[in-house]
Amino acid sequence: MAFAGRWETESQEGYQEFCTLLGIPADIIEKGRDYKLITEVTQDGDNFSWTQIYPTNATITNKFTIGKECDMETIGGKKFKATVHMEGDKLSTSFPNYHHTSEISGGKLIETSKAGSVTLKRTSKRI
Repeated sequence: MAFAGRWETESQEGYQEFCTLLGIPADIIEKGRDYKLITEVTQDGDNFSWTQIYPTNATITNKFTIGKECDMETIGGKKFKATVHMEGDKLSTSFPNYHHTSEISGGKLIETSKAGSVTLKRTSKRI
C-alpha cells in the first residue's frame, strides 16, 4: 500500500460534531475548521513514521510497525499504547476516545475517525 508521501487536507466531513464530542473547546474548533493539515508518511515494509504538521507549526510524529504495540501521542499531548493493524488495504487503530482508519482511495489519503455514532472523514491530496 502506497501511504508514503506528503499529503494536504482537501476536505473534512463531520469536523464540528466530532471535535465537540471529544470535548475540544469551541474557540479551538473554530480555529481548526479550515486548517490545511499536512501529513507526511514514510513507509518501509510494515514500519511507518506518520507525522502531522498543523498550521501553528505543532507537529506530532507516531512511529509504528504493523501488528506490534507502540507508544503513540495525540495532538493534545496524550500518550497511549496502541497496535496498528492492516485490515485489507486500511491501517486501523484505536485512540483513547475513537477508532481511526487510513486508506488510499482514488489517489487520495482518506482518514476516518469514529467515536460512537459520530464520524470525521478527512480527505487529503498528495502534494
